[in-house]
Amino acid sequence: MDKIKINDVDLAYARRGKGTPLVLLHGFPLDHHLWDDVSSLLEDKFELILPDLRGFGESTTVNAPYSMDDYASDIAGLLDQLGIQKAVIVGHSMGGYVALAFAKLYPDRVSGLALISSQVIADPPDRKEGRYKSAVDVAEKGIGGVVEAMTSKFTSDVRLQAAARVIMEKQKPDAYIGALKAMAERTDSTSLLSTFKFPVVVVHGEADALIPVARAREVKAALPDSYYVELKDTGHVPMLETAKETADALRHLA
Repeated sequence: MDKIKINDVDLAYARRGKGTPLVLLHGFPLDHHLWDDVSSLLEDKFELILPDLRGFGESTTVNAPYSMDDYASDIAGLLDQLGIQKAVIVGHSMGGYVALAFAKLYPDRVSGLALISSQVIADPPDRKEGRYKSAVDVAEKGIGGVVEAMTSKFTSDVRLQAAARVIMEKQKPDAYIGALKAMAERTDSTSLLSTFKFPVVVVHGEADALIPVARAREVKAALPDSYYVELKDTGHVPMLETAKETADALRHLA
């Protein structure tokens, strides 16, 4: 992977393929390898940019609180360095929160947007409190508890659970802590949807145990012209569970 310095962070990224620039933002607590199966199906249609969000994978982070806007600023800086003015922004789960922040801050730089297993609402108080508790647990006991809690919620496929667990166990505690706090403090993006002047794709697993499919249906209701795919018998990681269907949906943004 290549690395560039942005916002006091060494941001690692991979770049491959030719065509419409498309940024793939991974979810929590993962890295760009989440997209391996999907990216191989899109290289003929898109110039793919696959960053490790700050703290995750090979990217570094800062010893201070940060927000979804800061993650989005990192991506804007990356695109600047690559000489890319506009791109399709695709986000999985937490990556979707970053994609929404990017669309809020840099609407003229978005040629299309996809939310995969994500949502636009903010955390309710109990969920926010839970994230802060998890951050404390990671600081005191390490990442093991979060990894254990999330593994079975990603997917019911035991083989894919193991694959996700491998990625999660490679991540640094600081990345977990920073992301948990940033997610807890993210704002509601519901009103943002009406401002979108670009095509939107929504992909969600019917059996998602982390973010209910109802959240995706709400986005579809707010954006009736969006391209919507609801995947039967699929959990929180459709890019692993149903890679071809996920890639086919993203092709609508070429």
